[in-house]
Amino acid sequence: MNKRLTKVSLALLTVGAVLVLASPAAASGEDEPSAGASSIFPGKTAANLGGAIGAGLVIMGGAAGIGRIGGSAVESMARQPEAGGRINMAMIITAAMIEGATLFAVVACLLAVMKN
Repeated sequence: MNKRLTKVSLALLTVGAVLVLASPAAASGEDEPSAGASSIFPGKTAANLGGAIGAGLVIMGGAAGIGRIGGSAVESMARQPEAGGRINMAMIITAAMIEGATLFAVVACLLAVMKN
């Protein structure tokens, strides 16, 4: 089995395990899980964990997008220095759009945590 497939399967297994362990506490709708529900995440902790993981994933995605934009812009400016001004302007506008979407998603994650 190749290395990448192993990493992906391990990540999916970890996410599945977290979801299975957190589901009884999240489904109870109470601050404390019922007597029959056994979970390592009591009460609202599962929602807080989900919001924190979601916010972290959003930040990583936004950072990866902005990094890719910056790298591509620098490479483009190296190939065509006369177009540097236009490339720089397009890079800044695109990075601002990604930053706005990232901020919106982080606020949505935090609101989901605060709602519970």
